[in-house]
Order: sequence, then C-alpha cells, then structure tokens
Amino acid sequence: KRARQINSYYHSLGDGSGLDGFPPPTVAAFSKNYLSIAMSEAARGEIAYRLRPVRH
Repeated sequence: KRARQINSYYHSLGDGSGLDGFPPPTVAAFSKNYLSIAMSEAARGEIAYRLRPVRH
C-alpha cells in the first residue's frame, strides 16, 4: 500500500496536481523502485504497519 502511495506522490508531481493525499517518502530515495523505498521506511520504523489477522 505504501509503495502505491509513493508512486502516486511522484506521479502527482509530474501532473502538477495537489499533493494533499499523498505523503512524500520519509527516507532519501537511493532507489527508483517504490517498493524498495517503502520497505526502507518500514525497516527504519518511520512508518507504522500492522499485519492482517489470519483467516482459516
């Protein structure tokens, strides 16, 4: 989900549309891969996440 938000953020920069709904990445982006950026944020504890309950 966070990777999609980062993707939308960068696309909204190019469109010139408002940045209201898309928070920027919290880490310096050394990669252009949005999933790598999101995983770096999670590893550093800069974003919160929760696991979904397991369904049987």
